[in-house]
Amino acid sequence: MVRSDSSIPDVEEAKYVRAHLAAMRDAFGDMVTVGGFFSWSLMDSVEWTWGYGKRLGLVRVDYATQERTPKTSALAYRRIIERHAL
Repeated sequence: MVRSDSSIPDVEEAKYVRAHLAAMRDAFGDMVTVGGFFSWSLMDSVEWTWGYGKRLGLVRVDYATQERTPKTSALAYRRIIERHAL
């Protein structure tokens, strides 16, 4: 189940997404071929070094209930995609 009524604040990650998409836009302007943009992880998952302690996904997973909540970075990415603009 995905909750869409709220988000988990991850402001720095949202800035990261915007900055990298802006860099892609600039590369297009310089006629650089870009294969695509890939986020590190769609959802929080186990990390080799930190186990479940680090949450790096665009969507937070409550491991007890499996409920998924979009983070600020996911909502920012969605707005960029919907508007076709930064």
